[in-house]
Amino acid sequence: MRRTFLAQSAHVPVATIAGVRSRRPSRVGVTGRRALQFAKDPYRIVLLLLIVLTISRMHMAMPLLVKARPLIVLTIAALGVAWVRPALLAQRPLFMTWPAKVVGALAVWSILGMFFGLSFGSTATFITEDFSKTIIFTFLILASIRTARDMYTIIIAYIVSTVWLVYQAVFHFHLEMVEQNGGYYRLSHLDTYDANDLGLVLLLGLALTLLVFQVSRWRGRILTGAAMLGIAAAIAKSGSRGALVGLAAMAVGALLLLTSVPFWKRVAFIGVAIVGLTAFAPPGYWRQMDTLIHPENDYNWDSNHGRRQVALRGIGYFKMFPVFGLGVGNFERAECTPEVSPNARERYAHGLGVWCEPPHNSYVQALAETGVGGILLWLVMIPGAAVWLVVQGRRMPQRWLTGDGEARFLYYAPVYLAVGIIAFSVGAFFLTFAWREVTFYIPGVVAAFDAAVAERLAREGLEGPLPGRPIGSAKARKAVRRWIARPISWAPTAVRGARFGGR
Repeated sequence: MRRTFLAQSAHVPVATIAGVRSRRPSRVGVTGRRALQFAKDPYRIVLLLLIVLTISRMHMAMPLLVKARPLIVLTIAALGVAWVRPALLAQRPLFMTWPAKVVGALAVWSILGMFFGLSFGSTATFITEDFSKTIIFTFLILASIRTARDMYTIIIAYIVSTVWLVYQAVFHFHLEMVEQNGGYYRLSHLDTYDANDLGLVLLLGLALTLLVFQVSRWRGRILTGAAMLGIAAAIAKSGSRGALVGLAAMAVGALLLLTSVPFWKRVAFIGVAIVGLTAFAPPGYWRQMDTLIHPENDYNWDSNHGRRQVALRGIGYFKMFPVFGLGVGNFERAECTPEVSPNARERYAHGLGVWCEPPHNSYVQALAETGVGGILLWLVMIPGAAVWLVVQGRRMPQRWLTGDGEARFLYYAPVYLAVGIIAFSVGAFFLTFAWREVTFYIPGVVAAFDAAVAERLAREGLEGPLPGRPIGSAKARKAVRRWIARPISWAPTAVRGARFGGR
């Protein structure tokens, strides 16, 4: 039997036996048309559930489920499956990708900060009870990525989390009146995040939903389209100014970076977002948003509890502890320490109480709590990831744009991820999110993209960013150095038995 592949033809390849055309389509043709699906092995199912509960916090709305400690149970289950079936894990070194190295370096830097910060005990408690869980969560994601299906799985998990949060915001909780800036309505007393935090979580979810919408068939587009409409409604009901600024950044990024999407579709997305916000905006929403143009009319401008004054004090804490910072989790403690905070010193002197304010700014938080080394690592990990993804988007093989579902997913992934991370980076300027699980999900999904592209290129017989070599291989190290030194364009040097179709 001989098999004929019509790589450039619009027809489905067919198998021929002795010159007689078979009615049964070739397996390769069927594979090329198959939509990308998420992985269903035990480790990734457990990881999917872990991501959903970690990001959505849906168990916090269910008292019985909270008592079962589902996050601890799922983490132990993931580690157990990895121990019993190590073949399910990625077979490359855990620190092969640059996001993994940055996360590891940031964890080490935070541990060192315990010895040089404001309070050893407070930092140690925060690391052991909070930050260590975030790091474990990130490395469970990093250890899971082998192919594009694995990356697709963790993206679907985030979208499911987003849908749950949208359901809670739109159908479960009611709006409450806020007596500021002339009065306005917004969501309040949520089970999981507060309204401002919710808006930031949904921004990244919106970008991931757009990516899946782009590569889905009609059923998937209906579901993701409904999810996007719900996200717009939830962002409007949140009344978050940071979310609106992040959404504006996303719109600009989509307009400038999504060059593979027709211009009219990019404009249509922006138009739909504006219409959605306007349609679902609660009373007083746009009056509250007007303070973005006139910030001097808002309490955040001159109040001691406002974001501007807190940020200025945070910069002052950095000047006192410039190298390792206050120590992770110590910002609020510094706000109530008169030896460190001028606001606390003044209020204590007049017999007044002091609010232990959070930083309300992820950049100030990282700067004040981890010093110069920590802020540099954090900038590389989050805003730097967007820059790296934009560069990688220019390197994608052009043929993937018209390839199978996996190829199209990988082709569009870097620009949509970059747009989402840009929106997140802008929104994080207004919120305390430096050490949150949502933030550390970003290096996980960026490393997943890097690994998935490498696997796809290796399967096609082309050189890629990550070699499939064992730990300690000199060839692997040389291949990484060659990859770093490559020019911007992907120029295949050797095609060895390229395959058509995908998994």
